[in-house]
Amino acid sequence: MKVLVSDNLGEIGIQMFQETEGIDVDVKTGLSPEELKEIIGEYDALVIRSATKVTEEILEAAERLKVVGRAGIGLDNVDIPAASKRGVVVMNTPTGNVVTTAEHAIAMMLSLSRNIPRGTATLKAGNWEKKKLQGREIFNKVLGVIGFGKIGSIVADRARGLKMKVVVYDPFVTPEQIEKAGFESVSLAELYQKADYITVHVPKLKDTLGFINKDAFAQMKDGVMLINCARGGIMNEADLYDAMKSGKVAGAALDVFETEPPEASPLLELDNFICTPHLGASTKEAQTNVAVAVARQIIDYLKTGTVVNAVNVPSVTGELLEKLRPFLTLGDRMGCLMSQLICGPVKEVSIEYMGDFKGLDLSPVTTAILQGLLTPMLKEMVNSVNAPVIAKERGIRVTESASADAENFLNLIRVKTHTTEMDLTLAGSVFGKSDPRIVRINHFRLEMIPQGHSAIIHNQDKPGAIGSIGSVLGKNNINIGKMQVGQEQDGDRNIIFLQTDTSIPGNVVEELRNLPLVNTVIPLEL
Repeated sequence: MKVLVSDNLGEIGIQMFQETEGIDVDVKTGLSPEELKEIIGEYDALVIRSATKVTEEILEAAERLKVVGRAGIGLDNVDIPAASKRGVVVMNTPTGNVVTTAEHAIAMMLSLSRNIPRGTATLKAGNWEKKKLQGREIFNKVLGVIGFGKIGSIVADRARGLKMKVVVYDPFVTPEQIEKAGFESVSLAELYQKADYITVHVPKLKDTLGFINKDAFAQMKDGVMLINCARGGIMNEADLYDAMKSGKVAGAALDVFETEPPEASPLLELDNFICTPHLGASTKEAQTNVAVAVARQIIDYLKTGTVVNAVNVPSVTGELLEKLRPFLTLGDRMGCLMSQLICGPVKEVSIEYMGDFKGLDLSPVTTAILQGLLTPMLKEMVNSVNAPVIAKERGIRVTESASADAENFLNLIRVKTHTTEMDLTLAGSVFGKSDPRIVRINHFRLEMIPQGHSAIIHNQDKPGAIGSIGSVLGKNNINIGKMQVGQEQDGDRNIIFLQTDTSIPGNVVEELRNLPLVNTVIPLEL
């Protein structure tokens, strides 16, 4: 398997790839989009930072690509929906540089408060501007933290250590969680009204792009100071410039910009504006951390299928994967069987987990069922990443539920599929530690091992039916490996499940269908 590192990565990460058996790594930084598009088809994994743009066009050319790993937290340079549609796992390393970025925000706040950059520049220029550069204390000032994720929570903690009063706004974190951490939870309007300093720690999304703008500045205290070490574009730079020129904003510190480098931004002309060239994650420790993390995550995924810190598929550790493996196999085979038994476009898939699953996260099993269902229907590759996306695109409604009653089994997975033409119910269980079985098809009960060349035959429950089927197969030199018979409850039909050493040719299928006691024959490949 081949890995491409297209942005600067700590040497230790590259070394980890080089030392892993079965993985070849190429380091090619500074590629143009055209150059990347030309070679990306050779690689199974791509390691990036912020420079490489993983666009839909690049992904279309990446025929072998299985995973994109970001050495860092931000993924605004990756087309995640396009990656999901093509079955590419997108991972980041959300904890490797959180302390570094939080510390940088605090450093920017202190530098802004005490005019450190301007003091350095004027002194080096031969000027002693002590009176002009009077600063302000942060002691007892109110810091407004927008976004209480990994970085925002660390900033709040560090500010508390500096004896600041901290108020927090995050619509996705409960007030109880914020208050349990020792901070005051406020609305955005309250934060604007109370804060002497405001620091932003939210991702760059459609809803956050430019959300700190002239309307937001109008709600803030006069003389407020702003820090943005998150993502460029969250603050509207034109509106920020106007607010600083008017005196509404006393100072601002930006590590990130709408366009990087910012080139001729008018903000650079202001004495009360300080900036750094996207240095939030640029420490030796952080680069080592993210290099090790992204290399380990990609190696684990390529070698064992372990998913960690993925943004478009549930994370599955190696330990959980091992525990789920029998259920993943069962789910995939149930989906595959269902796709060969149904008629008409699928409208709804209902999955019920019954009995004791020992508290396991079963969302990967749901994905495995969808993958098994969709793969025989579609010519394009379906995998554990894009199966839910494809189901949604095709208008398939997927529901999950759980119950304690597993009938006579320790655990049972029941899948009901509703199509435009029919309904079908399958039930499956894991026997022992790892043996998957199909135990029900609609009203028929059986114990079916879902693998190999198979056929399901509905026949009349009369003497001679099974014998005639065996005679036709024997006459055509098709050996029966296994045969199981299930009876219809309160009916007069059997269901026969056959496993054969070779697939049953179409002419033999027709011969079986013409037998007087046979109703239907459905050949299967499982």
